[in-house]
Parts: sequence; structure tokens; C-alpha cells
Amino acid sequence: MANGACKRIAAGLKAAVHNPNVSEEVKERAQERLAQMGASAQETSRGHAVGSTDGAGHETNRVLGGYKATLHNPRTSEEAKRHAREILEADGYQFERPEGMTEDEHQKRVNAGYKAALSNLRVSQEAEQHAREYLQEHGGL
Repeated sequence: MANGACKRIAAGLKAAVHNPNVSEEVKERAQERLAQMGASAQETSRGHAVGSTDGAGHETNRVLGGYKATLHNPRTSEEAKRHAREILEADGYQFERPEGMTEDEHQKRVNAGYKAALSNLRVSQEAEQHAREYLQEHGGL
């Protein structure tokens, strides 16, 4: 089975473990399957435990999210972006499109993200406007 498919299966099993509408029996089976796969219900796709912290007490996933934001912030220096890229690469983050993904498929996923932003109540008006403009420019609306 492809690595991407395994990750999706593990993600579904983790969701089942944390879903309050799932029976205890199903949760136990999901945890057993995760154990067989070598994963944990408390682990993210990057291998960090949910809510895990680094030596300074910072949540690992939030720190990595900050580095990802640095890459896209036009006000950060090239040196800061280079450092963020190094940190993310060391954690296994990939910057290239997954093998076998066509440009059309990639654009479809990008458009889906912007469409999701339009219906997300927590998105600022500015971000919603940007998403709308992007979708209009790229034929997503």
C-alpha cells in the first residue's frame, strides 16, 4: 500500500479513537490497528504526539506551523525563510508536489482550500476577500 494511503488510513483510525460518537469496541479495534501499523492515536502525521512540547515547553506542531508561516510571509528576510526551510526539511516536510500529482489536481486542491476559507467563520474579512479574488482569477468560482 502506498505511503500516502497508509497515512490516510492512520488518520481515519486516529479520528475514530477521538470521536465521542464511536463505540468503545470500535475505538479499541482502531487502537489495535494503529499499534499494528506502528502508530499511536496521540501522534500526528509528522510523528509528534498531539500537544507534545520541545525542551522549552513549546508545542512542537505549533512551532512547526510558525516556520511554515514564515515561508509565506513577505515581510520575513530570505535568511529567516532559509532557516525555516531547514527546520521543516529536518522534520520531514516536503516542498515538492507529491509524485504523480498533476498540475490540474494540484490546482483543484488549492482551489478547495480557498473555497473552504470562504465558508470558515473564523477567517478574517481580508482573507475571505483574498480567497474570493484568487478563485475568480483561477476559475474556481
